[in-house]
Amino acid sequence: MINKDIKSKLKTPLDNFYHWEKQTPDAIYLRQPYGREWVNYSYREAGIIARKLVSALRGLELRKGDKIGILSKNCCHWILADVAIMMGGFVSVPLYATLEGDALLQVIRNSGIKLIFVGKLEKWTDETHPVPEDIHIITTPHYKGNAIITRGMDWDDLISTNEAVTDVEVPGLDDLWSIMYSSGTTGTPKGVMHTYRNPAMVIHIEEMTDFIGIFRVKHQKYFSFLPLNHVGERIGTEINCLATGGMMSFGESVQSFMANLQVTQPTTFFAVPRIWTKFYEGVTGIIPVKTLNVLLSIPFLGSFLRRKTRTGLGLLHVKTAATGAAITPAYLKNFYKKLGIHLVEAYGMTEICGGIAYGVDITTPHDSVGKPFPQCEVKIDPETGEILLKAPYVMTGYYNDPELTQKVLRDGWMYSGDRGEIDENGFLKVTGRINDAFKTNKGEYIVPNLMEAEFEKNEYVAFVCVCGLTSPQPLALLCLGERAKNIPEKDIEHSLLNSMSKTNSLVAKHEKISTIVIFKEPWTENSGLITPTMKVRRSAVDENFQEMYLKWHDSPQTIIWH
Repeated sequence: MINKDIKSKLKTPLDNFYHWEKQTPDAIYLRQPYGREWVNYSYREAGIIARKLVSALRGLELRKGDKIGILSKNCCHWILADVAIMMGGFVSVPLYATLEGDALLQVIRNSGIKLIFVGKLEKWTDETHPVPEDIHIITTPHYKGNAIITRGMDWDDLISTNEAVTDVEVPGLDDLWSIMYSSGTTGTPKGVMHTYRNPAMVIHIEEMTDFIGIFRVKHQKYFSFLPLNHVGERIGTEINCLATGGMMSFGESVQSFMANLQVTQPTTFFAVPRIWTKFYEGVTGIIPVKTLNVLLSIPFLGSFLRRKTRTGLGLLHVKTAATGAAITPAYLKNFYKKLGIHLVEAYGMTEICGGIAYGVDITTPHDSVGKPFPQCEVKIDPETGEILLKAPYVMTGYYNDPELTQKVLRDGWMYSGDRGEIDENGFLKVTGRINDAFKTNKGEYIVPNLMEAEFEKNEYVAFVCVCGLTSPQPLALLCLGERAKNIPEKDIEHSLLNSMSKTNSLVAKHEKISTIVIFKEPWTENSGLITPTMKVRRSAVDENFQEMYLKWHDSPQTIIWH
């Protein structure tokens, strides 16, 4: 229960927007690149646009509490739509920009949305986006290189024909803020309900404790590129930006990503391990690691090279660098440490509004996600090893699914589904998913997470899935990263055999990996093998390849190129 004193200090994201709109109306809020040109929106301009959108939404007979979707890649219009949704008292339902077909239809029907803002998308057809005719669509201005949306009302037309409303909403803490659909490694999305109290509590705790340090920087600059419908980006970038009165910039495309980041030079930057790996590969592809380490250790030259490297990466001004979604390998953390960047491991989930544990302490072990955020608790179920979480910003439940809600919210704890350990110093280590264990055809249980973690240390590996439902021994199915592009196959095989040898030395006889299968085609979200947040869908891997497991195991080759 939150006492009255704390409650009076809680500010919703919309409260914060109103504050900066009044205090610093001409400060730049959003920056959108169009080629080499950038279009800026001040807090005042954003407020006017949002109020006109509210007028348009009310004209469509939408009422307070109605659900409104956002289907788009990150862009300034995503944020403007979200501010308008809050101002109108509606409930946002942000969707992955890659959501298509039956999966999209499933979320539309489950959430009960009445309108969707549609923006930057790779493609748009009646087949890929079967939005029912009774659902309104508002299309944002077209972004070059993206699909042309053939249905809906035009954003610019609505802005030009509607007056800004004067009676905007001031949401209550217990009003429903957003229904966020998890990507789900199982492939089944769940609608996570968060009230305005939850993002307000996240910000309040940080403001009171300075645990992560976002309020230490006077003029915060953010760069938004991870999916904004994901809770990590939503809280870490959008909500933090509103809390600090910061400026948010976007990337135009994959091709312009680095150029846009270099221009932005954010002060807070959140990326998944795959992005940190690509940065590493880009630098070490020019200067070998051993040479770089020597140069960085030389006085004056090291300082010059460090500054030049960080500038080139767009990270010169970074004060808070966060990583999450999967454990970041030790070699990456050591690399960035030499550049003067401490990668803060973050652990959270959609059901917890943001993170619950962070590796802000520089002594955080490399395989740990740090310690609990203030006012949060973490414990391990002694029987199952499951991580149990308690925080003042847990979801109210899954939308339209009370049965599943009761399954994960019990006795004041959130049952994470993750397996973990807490060391003697209080650092949390996530060792895998409770349901990751499988039986080989010999009937022996395999818990694959330790083995996968060892393979992930290999610089050539992008994704790995240890599996083997129909095999006597586990197999390691893996996809290579950019680092392996110009490396001879023999060298890659030698490196992977070393990883397998190290892995097998750590496990029991029945757990030893018999075969490595290297996929020549990259695993992508479109293939269904990984989630939008770059997690392997184990069930999808099994579904696609388990008929081959025994054949691969029986092969005389230890390494198979598939």
